[in-house]
Amino acid sequence: MGRIEKGEKCSVCGMEAVRSLSADKVKAAGLKAGNDKRAFLCKEHYKEFKKKTKKDKTLDKWRYG
Repeated sequence: MGRIEKGEKCSVCGMEAVRSLSADKVKAAGLKAGNDKRAFLCKEHYKEFKKKTKKDKTLDKWRYG
């Protein structure tokens, strides 16, 4: 059982987390997470993270794809 299944809270707002990501990637996207290695995000903040990193993913896809 992972930490999310055990009921981990969102690192930004405190709601129930849905995804776990690297804290460095979350901070680079502009979200304020804690000082841990992993950042746990709720559904709303994960959606915001995806929107903010979409351009970077597309550029990497073009570069290496």
